[in-house]
Amino acid sequence: MNSSSLLAGVGVVAVSLACLAGSAGAAELELQGRRLVVSGTLDGSKVKAFTEHLGSGTVRTVVFEDSFGGTAEAAGAYADAIRESGVQTEVRGHCMAACAYAFLAGKTHRFADGLQVNGILLPVAARPTAAELAVRWRGEEARKTLADFTPAPGAAAAAAHPIETTAPTPKDNWQPDHGVLFTASPTLFGRVYNTYYCDGTQGRDFSKCERLSDADPYKLGVLTE
Repeated sequence: MNSSSLLAGVGVVAVSLACLAGSAGAAELELQGRRLVVSGTLDGSKVKAFTEHLGSGTVRTVVFEDSFGGTAEAAGAYADAIRESGVQTEVRGHCMAACAYAFLAGKTHRFADGLQVNGILLPVAARPTAAELAVRWRGEEARKTLADFTPAPGAAAAAAHPIETTAPTPKDNWQPDHGVLFTASPTLFGRVYNTYYCDGTQGRDFSKCERLSDADPYKLGVLTE
């Protein structure tokens, strides 16, 4: 594949993320046969309904479609429901931060087929080493990394009884644009997979992210099929 095709794929990712992220609202659920499509921000508003859908036993695959972030608490709740029900997960379009961790809880997790660019951005506290990449998103290790992004113990209590009325409410400390971005772009000769480290300074221009070598999403366990 020539370099112009690769750059074109990255450009599409950057434009798609920039356009969609700005319009993402609260989570929405749509049942399509045995597939439950989840879109929007995983803010916790649909956790109960999501859990009930999966508890019914009729859902076989959870499809995350253009879901841009959310809270670590919601990510954990979605992931627990997915893990307990044993369903598969799939990304159609883009899946970032909270969505990405929920996606990893699937019995199998994959990118959807089609002509769209698929991308998943997993937040990181710092640039991972090659050794960390190899295990970071496998099994229980993926679940443990959520602790990196939740408020420090006692922060919630402090917010409930602030010393000053202007004290900010504690928030998850992940940044939506800081993480490891895995992309799959369609070309005339099949899909091209690329992995990038984004330090957050690039804003929504993901073409400025650092390309990582030897970071195949299948080898790292981010995609399983």
